[in-house]
Amino acid sequence: MPQMRLDELLEELQARINAARGTRDRVHSLLEAVVSVGRELDLAQVLRRIVEAAAQLVDARYGALGVIGPDGRTLSQFLTTGLTEDEIARIGHLPAGHGLLGEIIHNPEPLRLRDLGTHEASYGFPPHHPPMRSLLGVPIRVRDQVFGNLYLTDKRGGQDFDAEDESVISTLSVAAGVAIDNARLYENAQRQQRWLQANAEITNSLLSGSPRLQVLELIARRAREITGTRLADVSVPVAGTGDLVVELAIGADEDLRRGLVVPVDGTLSGAAYTSGSPITTTSLAGDTRYHAGARQFEGLGPAVAVPLGTGAEDTRGVLLLARAMDGPVFTDEELDPLLAFAGQAALALELAERRHDAEQLTLLEDRDRIARDLHDLAIQRLFATGMTLQSAARLVEHKGAAERVERAVGDLDETIRIIRSTIFGLRARDEDTGPSLRAQVARAVGEAAPALGHPPRLSMEGLLDTDVPAEVADHVVAALTEALSNAARHARATRVEVTVRATTDEVVLTVADNGVGIPEGGRRSGLANLRERARAVGGTFGIEGPAGSGTRLVWRAPLRV
Repeated sequence: MPQMRLDELLEELQARINAARGTRDRVHSLLEAVVSVGRELDLAQVLRRIVEAAAQLVDARYGALGVIGPDGRTLSQFLTTGLTEDEIARIGHLPAGHGLLGEIIHNPEPLRLRDLGTHEASYGFPPHHPPMRSLLGVPIRVRDQVFGNLYLTDKRGGQDFDAEDESVISTLSVAAGVAIDNARLYENAQRQQRWLQANAEITNSLLSGSPRLQVLELIARRAREITGTRLADVSVPVAGTGDLVVELAIGADEDLRRGLVVPVDGTLSGAAYTSGSPITTTSLAGDTRYHAGARQFEGLGPAVAVPLGTGAEDTRGVLLLARAMDGPVFTDEELDPLLAFAGQAALALELAERRHDAEQLTLLEDRDRIARDLHDLAIQRLFATGMTLQSAARLVEHKGAAERVERAVGDLDETIRIIRSTIFGLRARDEDTGPSLRAQVARAVGEAAPALGHPPRLSMEGLLDTDVPAEVADHVVAALTEALSNAARHARATRVEVTVRATTDEVVLTVADNGVGIPEGGRRSGLANLRERARAVGGTFGIEGPAGSGTRLVWRAPLRV
């Protein structure tokens, strides 16, 4: 009897020693996990370490960490461990925080289940999802705010998660909250420093007089690098339309996006342009609010469109930034420096406009001087030469020589008319009746260059500013804008030539390109608009050129409507 009692005591002592050793080992593992998590300063690595450490501590087959989005109701990120890349690909879209996963979001308290399928909030797994039975869920708080949730399933050995597992993971979640907070503070400090450096770089570029596009490219490139996005686009309004055009594209498939026409209605960039404030989305490719325009955003997730300007009425363009599908959503901490950066972009556009105005003023002053010189010197000398030849023709007895002199006098008269027409063009001004036709055509062609990817060639002939009525001139400019927009959208041309010619009876607009031509069965709403405009002023519209080898649009209107 005493021997049996002694054996029982020894067995109980051994069990307690084993329990104490197991507790000591588990505490040691917990401390190692806390140190491992706290060692990292990169937020993405911190989150990855947290979910891996949690699964290892409780011997869970699968683990996940869901980051709660800005709306406080859904998950913006979902990091997993235990699943292979092939399994994740077969499952498809990661959870958004509905069903059982959303239970901890709505009620941020630890949740422990023996069979998760029996819970009232559970409604099964998606296709190709591995079966899971037991569940342990614990929220992670950062400064009293719920940052996300840890989800652990299927403890190895077929056992259930117990109270000790819950206690261990709850302890780890506290350390995880501190580590996440430290990583976010470090990340914000690093990001702020990079924004300051980028702002200084852009300021130097502005003050050194760099070209407008070069400064915009610097802004977009630095914004993309700092925010970690896959693409950065700068869109500007297209004059005379309700569309935007991607003037600058950096990142994934940039050649396909450059020159892309973006409708204002039904697009993220359009919403930012009309509202004058930043617009964000958690999925650029899947957001049903922004369904218009060409679908060039497959595989892209969180995105933000920031207006370039100081308000809705002063918006000069839009900066669009988009991350990969599994990237983090844009937070308020990121939007504030982005707005300041957008202000720099707006300043670049305004300075470019002011430089252009100054150059135009200098050009106009030079034109005035040239016009005066032509009028006071060239025309007077030509007129005097003509008078001399006319008087000399009476003294020429040879009939052939006299005819040649008369032809020379006629040529001088024609030269004087050409010079006077040139003077009228040089002295054209934006008066109360609006800009001259020549100026409007030149402006429309210049504004089309970003959308086309190259400047069109322009040729103007005749008395466009004096003989073409204002009503016809308006239709000419509108038709030119429509033709250039069609070329930018559909032609994929490397050369576009524009000719505007005024004769004694009509004005003829010709827009030719070396693109793919007009396909059979393609959309022809733009061509219908051109035809209707010609009909409205009693003119005609025609299309020339064989299919697949460029297009030549000829738009005519009589000078007397």
